[in-house]
Amino acid sequence: MLAYLFLLFAVAVRFMPHPMAFTPVGAALLFFGSRSPRQRMWIPLALLAGSDVVLTTLVYRYPFSWDHFVTWAWYAGMLWLGSTLREDAGPIRILGTALAGSVSFFLVSNFAVWAAWNMYPKTLAGLMTSYELGLPFFRRGVEGDLLFTSLMFGAAVVLPAVARRLQRSGNHPASV
Repeated sequence: MLAYLFLLFAVAVRFMPHPMAFTPVGAALLFFGSRSPRQRMWIPLALLAGSDVVLTTLVYRYPFSWDHFVTWAWYAGMLWLGSTLREDAGPIRILGTALAGSVSFFLVSNFAVWAAWNMYPKTLAGLMTSYELGLPFFRRGVEGDLLFTSLMFGAAVVLPAVARRLQRSGNHPASV
């Protein structure tokens, strides 16, 4: 249930004002991948791809281009990366996976923008400019990924422990 709530939260935040790239998308994908069966991995892909189409074409009024498919492949990669946390989900591994997601998104998305759009010259210098100008987004992306990943995976540990404690003490909300 938490995986679906975090996914819906991540989609909703994309439609709200938020600081450059500071979103729970990467964290929600990692969490969903770690907690949901592989047969359901299409759900976050469909929701995020759908929100990409709506945001790009209706909200921002940009043309739809092939670089979106790169982002969608990254979503699938994050789900797969999350699935590697099913067996070994210690805090260091979880945060390392979140950091790997941040770095991979920065590298892949800036390369795709450089290749798909005419914002930068199609030279090595143009590619490096794309990465350089993406650094503020990268910093915020890392901050958001680490924060939201910590909160989501932490909630999955804390909430059941609180529920067990309340159940043992008889102070659960239904009896109050």
